[in-house]
Amino acid sequence: MKPIEQISERIIEEACALRASDIHIIPREQDTLIQFRVDDDLIEKHTMKKEICGRIISHLKFLASMDIGERRRPQNGSLSLSTTNLNVHLRLSTLPTIHEESLVIRILPQEKIPPITHLSLFPATTNKLLSILNHSHGLMIFTGPTGSGKTTTLYSLIHYAKRHFNRNIITLEDPVETKSEEVLQVQVNEKAGITYAAGLKAILRHDPDIIMVGEIRDRETAQIAIRASLTGHLVLSTMHTRDAKGAIYRLMEFDVSLSEIEQTLIAVSAQRLVQLKCPFCEDQCSPFCKKLRQKRRLSIYELLYGKNLTAVVKEAKGELASYQYPTLKDVIKKGIALGYLYPNSYDRWVFRYED
Repeated sequence: MKPIEQISERIIEEACALRASDIHIIPREQDTLIQFRVDDDLIEKHTMKKEICGRIISHLKFLASMDIGERRRPQNGSLSLSTTNLNVHLRLSTLPTIHEESLVIRILPQEKIPPITHLSLFPATTNKLLSILNHSHGLMIFTGPTGSGKTTTLYSLIHYAKRHFNRNIITLEDPVETKSEEVLQVQVNEKAGITYAAGLKAILRHDPDIIMVGEIRDRETAQIAIRASLTGHLVLSTMHTRDAKGAIYRLMEFDVSLSEIEQTLIAVSAQRLVQLKCPFCEDQCSPFCKKLRQKRRLSIYELLYGKNLTAVVKEAKGELASYQYPTLKDVIKKGIALGYLYPNSYDRWVFRYED
């Protein structure tokens, strides 16, 4: 094996050993910095000569079928890497900077999907999520920022549904991040004509019970997801909003009427991944300690369903409505009070002007 290939694999193996989510290769004036994102923290790991890092980037771009000669435009690509020590899927993103080309590698380990009971900080939330799977049709939306664990939660839920209810489940994603033998997975490919909208239309003719849509990102996708949930399918999808209430207003922006929302929407979940307080370290964990800990982060959920969901939809209509449900702010406060979370979790995830 050539030295550049060895260095590339060693960097990726090192990141996987720390269970890092991303590798950042950042060019500077004199050298290149390599950082790992471990949980929410960026950790500086290596400093290398620019020539070596340039060859590493070219090597990885070649493996991902990207244009190695093009360094002036951003590019995206993906590849699977299997060695004796690891089996991972990598998503690559390049960005031209004033100091050569930067590369960020998203690491997607091809491990078993954790059971839904192992994801939530509070078990009562898991039971509520599982109860929603009993619906034969309707729309459930998971909201949260990138990296908040929405896809993992979705896959845990559909695997549970497959094993316990024996449903026919089809996913439509861009890209397919986690490969699964238990469900039919469709990759969005706009060059081949498989857009979210076209893919959803085709899936509806494939006799599904549950449809998982990677993301509702435009008007057409929103309309077809609503139509699918109206015609007797349970549709699970994600959306980028700040909280659970925001999903209703986002659907309205996509020209979904409030009457359609009332008929189809059964639940909205706003999710965050929060760091668990280390029982050994007084302050934040060191990277070495994080490597030894099996559980470092768990999900917290803000669930909007039932009477509270109905009341929020009434509020969106302009009617007076009263509702009360545990928000993300309340759940984080509870986690801090019980000693599960760091106090700075509140400052990180809660908007101060709400107080």
